[in-house]
Amino acid sequence: MSAVPPPDDSFDAGVPWHHGDPFAEQRSAARSAVVVDRSHRGVIAIPGDDRLTWLHNLTSQHFLELGEGMGTEALILDAQGRLEHHMIVANVGGTVYLDVEKVDDLLAYLKKMVFWSKVEPRDATGEFALLSLVGPDSVAVLEKLGLPVPGKPAQVVALENGWVRRMTWPGHDAVDLLVPRTAREEWLERLTDAGARPAGSWAFEALRVESLHPRQGVDTDERTIPHEINLIERAVHLNKGCYRGQETVAKVHNVGRPPRRMLLLHLDGSADALPETGDPVSLDGRTVGRVGSVALHHELGPIALALVKRSVPVESDLVAGAPDREVQARIDPDSVPPDTPGLGREAVRNLGR
Repeated sequence: MSAVPPPDDSFDAGVPWHHGDPFAEQRSAARSAVVVDRSHRGVIAIPGDDRLTWLHNLTSQHFLELGEGMGTEALILDAQGRLEHHMIVANVGGTVYLDVEKVDDLLAYLKKMVFWSKVEPRDATGEFALLSLVGPDSVAVLEKLGLPVPGKPAQVVALENGWVRRMTWPGHDAVDLLVPRTAREEWLERLTDAGARPAGSWAFEALRVESLHPRQGVDTDERTIPHEINLIERAVHLNKGCYRGQETVAKVHNVGRPPRRMLLLHLDGSADALPETGDPVSLDGRTVGRVGSVALHHELGPIALALVKRSVPVESDLVAGAPDREVQARIDPDSVPPDTPGLGREAVRNLGR
């Protein structure tokens, strides 16, 4: 494949940035099917009889309810409820697989927490590669190859050496495949021969940004809590037992008002340069947010995810970027998340009745 590598400072170093026409690749993801090499993702494998109980006690997710052949998302928080690790999960064949941005820190923490549990977490990045099929024809591609098709979102079906997992992002029709790393090129060829167009990280990231799905270390900072980045419904079980950081999760859920919100910004495309990850978002000369992922979308043009103070009005005229690359920005009103019910506030109001 005639792959174009990403810029040297890209978060997606090691995989193709595009294959000649990133906007056509995005259109194919919306209309047919593309395959994206995401083998730069880290993979942690956790076999062992106690794997579900152990992960249940360490993370925000209810692993005791995670049956064989199911996937989910999960978080590890610090004592103040701030995000430390975000994991995409598959429980299949007696092993829980976590695909993550970076392996080292998470694996070190997991190994430190084993104690007497019957679990054996290991770095499986050298064993497996993650590929993603995106588009309405993704299922047809699997069927043409005679591969199993997960019947519903988050379902995982085992392959001879790996698995297939149904996803709800970055598009409405997406499938992740975990395949042997030594067979990665063979799998990419098989999937393209079956009708999936090769696409790069540029296309995948543009669709991810559009779908409002955060990326750890890009759309998050050292203060990020789950409510700010739309991960409560996906990665947090609000009725499970105690885990580190649960107090913050419960408090913010009951109050219903996180200090910041992850929003989609539409950027002025006429500027010479676009903002970069970590740049400020300003209102009337005052910093009110932080730029996360920046993408060029085939329909929406330049867009970005940003953590913005909750007090900022949705209709505000914002400026995004460092002084040498400032652009005008507007909040997409459809990206504003609804407040949680605010059960604590309601209880206080009821005391006076």
